[in-house]
Amino acid sequence: MHARIVRGAVRSAAFATAVTGILTWAQAATAQAAEPTPSVPAPLVETPEADAGSVAITKEDPVGDVLQGASFLLLDATGQEAGHGETDAQGKLTFTGLAPGVYRLKETSSGSSLHDVVPDQDVIVTPGATARLTIVDPFKPAQVLLKVKDSKTGKLLPGSTVNIGSGEKTLLTLTTGPKGAAAGELPVSSRKTEFWVKQIKAPEGYALYKPSKTFTAGPGAPVTVTVTNTKTATTPKPTEKPTNQPTDTPSTTTDSPAGSTSGGSTSNPPATGTPDTDSSIIPSADGTDPASPKNPVGSLAHTGADATPWILGGAGLLLVGGIGAVVAARRRTDSEQDENADTH
Repeated sequence: MHARIVRGAVRSAAFATAVTGILTWAQAATAQAAEPTPSVPAPLVETPEADAGSVAITKEDPVGDVLQGASFLLLDATGQEAGHGETDAQGKLTFTGLAPGVYRLKETSSGSSLHDVVPDQDVIVTPGATARLTIVDPFKPAQVLLKVKDSKTGKLLPGSTVNIGSGEKTLLTLTTGPKGAAAGELPVSSRKTEFWVKQIKAPEGYALYKPSKTFTAGPGAPVTVTVTNTKTATTPKPTEKPTNQPTDTPSTTTDSPAGSTSGGSTSNPPATGTPDTDSSIIPSADGTDPASPKNPVGSLAHTGADATPWILGGAGLLLVGGIGAVVAARRRTDSEQDENADTH
């Protein structure tokens, strides 16, 4: 009996010990679970910095049409790439998550065969703000070839200068070289632009082409402009042919007044409306018979005054001839009367 009691007490003590150990472990486990869970490290969270900025681009052409496919490259202050991309169907492109500072924006391609790229430009990014840019790509210039030709032969002519412009503005001036042609780039403002061309200097020996010609040109398209010139009319100089007609002998009349002397000789009087008979008659070769009267050089036209001696002489001859004829007729009449008397 006593032995049973002892064994029961031992079993009770062992059970109590086991239960006490379980309770102690459970409290320890509960105390550890109550500690706070450590937080996730900050670098693992992919959120933009609060002071980051951005750049938003809108791409257009000179007439306001948006351009898709234009490529851009963004470089930071150290020259390192900060972003790159192409404009979408609305002509837009945005670079985000940029640290504040100055960036360099480069357009690497316009995405169009009709447009050129713009020069590089700086962009300033400020904390928490978006820098918005509208970039306009210019049209590519038209390639102009000028030719100046002879209107008849078609020969190319050097030394011609023309102005080419649109509206009231001159955009290009070209001068043809030794081969009669010149080339240049003509800026255009639309997909089809009208221009005028006016010649301001004609080739040597040709008349200026005064009318203004017009033509149309598109971006990057080649166009040929032709101007024709006509040779200037030249009048040949008259040539003097030798003739067999004698020329008038110069008069020795001086400006001295009548009756004045110079060097011991009397000078001839000045010419008047009635020339001196002696000075207007030239002696014949044998020095006997006078030749026909002739006007001295510088004298006025003949009037009736210098013909008076000839008229009087002719009248005298006619008078003598008439008297002779009357006398001869009278003698003939008398002779006939005498013959009739003798017959009867």
